[in-house]
Amino acid sequence: MTVDLKKRIRNVPDFPKPGILFRDITPLLLDPEVFSQVNDLFYERYAKLEFDKIASIESRGFIFGSTLAYRMRRGFIPLRKPGKLPWKTLEERYTLEYGETSLEMHIDAVGRGERILIVDDLLATGGTAAAAAHLVERQGGVVAEISFLVELSELDGRRKLERWPTHSFIEF
Repeated sequence: MTVDLKKRIRNVPDFPKPGILFRDITPLLLDPEVFSQVNDLFYERYAKLEFDKIASIESRGFIFGSTLAYRMRRGFIPLRKPGKLPWKTLEERYTLEYGETSLEMHIDAVGRGERILIVDDLLATGGTAAAAAHLVERQGGVVAEISFLVELSELDGRRKLERWPTHSFIEF
């Protein structure tokens, strides 16, 4: 059974602040068949791509990145908000569509020359994904591709990611 995934994504107006239309993937996650379909999409896309590890962005990116890392027997790199990782980290600052923040990664997560697949749930303005790619490159890694379940095309986030191969499965 193949389901129209767009129909399983809920629109939440004015979240996290007025004027933002939040695309909520929770309904998609609640249905085990649909969740499996999404995980199969990621697997089929990356089964033949050469890469060493998967880096995922907190928190919804962990859902897809960790399941793909498990299924493909690759290492998993958590990219987290400041102060959440327990050891020495690198930090990369960036802006969101509704504020400014930073992303951190352990300093030993990426080895020189390692090919890293970056996975997140949603591409909006591209700042978070670009920060993730910069963290990988600062440690001598190579971004194999940046992957998203959902892309909000009207926000033109792909423009910030022009340096790296980028893919999304669903576009709004």
